[in-house]
Amino acid sequence: MEKTRSEEVREQAAAFHKQNPEVWDWFERFSFMLIRRGFQNYSVKAVFERVRWEKDMGGDGQAQFKINNNYAPYYARRFMKMYPDYDGFFRTRKLTSEDKPATNLPELSPAYFEGAAHG
Repeated sequence: MEKTRSEEVREQAAAFHKQNPEVWDWFERFSFMLIRRGFQNYSVKAVFERVRWEKDMGGDGQAQFKINNNYAPYYARRFMKMYPDYDGFFRTRKLTSEDKPATNLPELSPAYFEGAAHG
């Protein structure tokens, strides 16, 4: 069977994680802050936005996107796998990308959108 889009994004997320371990540190920290405050469930997208804020404060904002939104489900699943006591903290659904073929395209960067934003 050919590679799925889900496998492709998972590989991209793993490469991003390896190059940006501080993102996982922030993700864990903010997730546990919410758990300590008593939340039983929370939005992975909201945690990602908080992490994005932290990363934006240290990045140049030009060469690459800080955190691809496509990675959120993989971070949520990783968190719950690593901390099974919190399984279900992030509500997840079936990844629709599991049923789609890989695109075999590189990830987009801000440079890709420069012409589109002005044209």
